[in-house]
Amino acid sequence: MKLFGFSFLILLQTVAQFSSVCFSADPFVNFDLEFSYITASPLGVQQQIIAVNGKFPGHPINVTTNNNVVVNVHNKLDNEDLLITWSGIQMRRNSWQDGVLGTNCPIPSNRNWTYQFQVKDQIGSFFFFPSLNLQRAAGGFGPFIVTNRNIIPLPFGFPDGDIIVMIGDWYTRNHTELRDTLDAGKELGMPNGVLINGKGPYRYNTTLVPDGIDYETIDVDPGKTYRVRVHNVGTATSLNFRIQNHNLLLVETEGFYTTQQNYTSLDIHVGQSYTFLVTMDQNASSDYYIVASARLVNESLWQRVTGVAVLHYSNSKGNVSGPLPDGPNDFYDKEWSMNQARSIRQNGSASGARPNPQGSFHYGSINVTDVYMIKNTPLLTINGTLRAALNGISFVNPNTPIGLADRHNVKGAYKLDFPNKPLVGQPKIDRSVINGTYKGFMEIVLHNNDTVIQSYHMDGYSFFVVGMGYGNWTEDSRGTYNRWDAISRTTTQVYPGGWTAILVYLDNVGAWNLRAENLDRWYLGQETYIRIINPEETNKTELPPPDNVRYCGSLSYLQKEDPPAPVGSSAISITLRKWELVWMMVMGIFVYTFSFYSL
Repeated sequence: MKLFGFSFLILLQTVAQFSSVCFSADPFVNFDLEFSYITASPLGVQQQIIAVNGKFPGHPINVTTNNNVVVNVHNKLDNEDLLITWSGIQMRRNSWQDGVLGTNCPIPSNRNWTYQFQVKDQIGSFFFFPSLNLQRAAGGFGPFIVTNRNIIPLPFGFPDGDIIVMIGDWYTRNHTELRDTLDAGKELGMPNGVLINGKGPYRYNTTLVPDGIDYETIDVDPGKTYRVRVHNVGTATSLNFRIQNHNLLLVETEGFYTTQQNYTSLDIHVGQSYTFLVTMDQNASSDYYIVASARLVNESLWQRVTGVAVLHYSNSKGNVSGPLPDGPNDFYDKEWSMNQARSIRQNGSASGARPNPQGSFHYGSINVTDVYMIKNTPLLTINGTLRAALNGISFVNPNTPIGLADRHNVKGAYKLDFPNKPLVGQPKIDRSVINGTYKGFMEIVLHNNDTVIQSYHMDGYSFFVVGMGYGNWTEDSRGTYNRWDAISRTTTQVYPGGWTAILVYLDNVGAWNLRAENLDRWYLGQETYIRIINPEETNKTELPPPDNVRYCGSLSYLQKEDPPAPVGSSAISITLRKWELVWMMVMGIFVYTFSFYSL
């Protein structure tokens, strides 16, 4: 009996250990998103809008650091392909899930495709949106929030609640009409307004705002502190965000904690995300304005391009009224906005997604291996069509995505010859891609020769924004770089007639989109890709294409009518198989016990 007892104990311990190993892996979280058209009138004009599960904007996707995220995307847009990209999510080793044309074949109308990726070592405020053909100008976007694990402390007190604010300029023309405008060689012109959480402005001015507009109201309780996540999901307009009589304590931007500073307002450029702590410390004699107004334009002409929502205290004594709180008074000071941007620094002592402090990566002491001077140009005509260019290249996406072309030896799908400085001569339309060095440290200096402020985004990475200035960048400009606590982020602004310098460590194998976030410039060719290959081929640095990969272009013949079940489904079956093994071991114990007593 002692021998049996000992053996039984060993078996139980084995089962317990096996179970622990099986179920200690990072969990899977599943979402279903249906993208379809609805009719709405956010600015008082009925128009077609892209909704997510019938809502505009879409509901937040909430996940936790290291979760495996499975998103089944249903394309219910009539006669339009669809891809969803996850702005700021780095897709470590997995550019197959990035959701742009250089990495993915589009999802046809009335079909679905399942994305699966891990939010590896990330926290913060992000958003998702449709990446094709100006579709984001019609909606289809929603928040994507990555919460830190419980073992990693926040660098601030836990907030009493979360508030999401999605701001963006808006046209009353459908995205298809906006495309037609650009295709006809015309610019989009001034937008018709600014939306806050998909709604038009509160009627703060009876001349500028028509009656009957549905506006956003955000309810709060006095004395509480809220985490306010703000995203500029617009088409092309930088916006100044402010809440009347309230300070905005900046704590995070695009996945990295910042040094904590109070702002009365902050310029938020297209594609950028910020997180603030806002304490409800006012006397609530009335409600308060929440404002998002156009920036770095002729603001007297752009008065109507202003979003206004209402902050409503639960003990408020009346409706808000009177003039809006003033935005920055910097008409004669073009450095104001740039100096504000320079003031945003990384919190080097805070832990981000991992226990080690954010400042433990000493980027300022790493030798640069590649330098790219990337210069845009104002809109121009190439071969009779309106185009936008970087370094003289107006990009057209390959018919076969870059990674698939490499895997299947498709010749001529793209060119690995994007110039490291502007070409001399007439700009051209091409498929030129940057040849990135695996584990290289790249310096990119973005020059804005256009007359409008531009934002640039890099998929697959965050980068250090080490410097910005007006005029021409020179070698001496490196002496102004912040080499200690520059903010790390995924989207940066470049002011008209100015430059912005970024540093990025290229350790994520794949093909990664570098693009203008201004949708008109992006649509007209202001983008490229950085192709990064590990010379030692291994699945440790790049995952193989998923089982449900879609094929197109030169590989269309490989596309099956019904793609196989996504990997996310197999994840469930893998979990079940683990349970089956545990069950078999438990049954073995009982069989062993029964056999022992039968002897």
